[in-house]
Amino acid sequence: MESGFTSKDTYLSHFNPRDYLEKYYSFGSRHCAENVILRHLLENLFKIFCLGDVKGDLLIDIGSGPTIYQLLSACESFKEIIVSDYTDQNLRELQKWLKKEPGAFDWSPVVTYVCDLEGNRTKAPEKEEKLRCAIKQVLKCDVTQSQPLGGVSLPPADCLLSTLCLDAACPDLPTYRTALRNLGSLLKPGGFLVMVDALKSSYYMIGEQRFSSLSLGWEAVRDAVEEAGYTIERFEVISQNYSPATANNEGLFALVGRKLSRAE
Repeated sequence: MESGFTSKDTYLSHFNPRDYLEKYYSFGSRHCAENVILRHLLENLFKIFCLGDVKGDLLIDIGSGPTIYQLLSACESFKEIIVSDYTDQNLRELQKWLKKEPGAFDWSPVVTYVCDLEGNRTKAPEKEEKLRCAIKQVLKCDVTQSQPLGGVSLPPADCLLSTLCLDAACPDLPTYRTALRNLGSLLKPGGFLVMVDALKSSYYMIGEQRFSSLSLGWEAVRDAVEEAGYTIERFEVISQNYSPATANNEGLFALVGRKLSRAE
């Protein structure tokens, strides 16, 4: 694992969802870069899903990991949500939260923060229930495949969401471009692509375990998204880095694109 880009097998054998959640999403009172970044991500997703026109019936979350923070505002704008990930342990962690099993990660501080952003129309427990009700399927996903969700039959989605996924899944720029095209097969013409990821990060850490990341600047991301058949409606750079022991990123980005209709 020390040489080359982190393999899919390494994710299956070495990615510990609980360590990842504790490191990046504990969201306590402690002032650290991870908490600051999480607040930025929640605020950007709130703006995209609650203040913008990104709405519809079906949203597919690509590479959900073991997290649900990215869906808390989205469930206000979409009736049905499908979550997906490559690793079985992340899917199990999601199921734990969905089924309220003992030992499920406590998202309540994050949920409360989002409820505050949204004007406290709902309390945190109601928000969690709303999201649980919206999530209809938990699926295996591989963005490097031409059918990222395998042979599962689904209607074309109104929105694809991908947060902190593609940089970790794609070892090089050609694979990244292909993954964006693969994802486009799940999206209806005119549908939304919402992406959030790190910029210029070549690795991230979970404990002592180092995982590779494809280091891209915002221009490379923009070009790849446009080449894959999307127009970009919003591109915001978040000027905040993770702590140096965690990742070597130079900010993050939040992007909203639209899949070009066949006539364009």
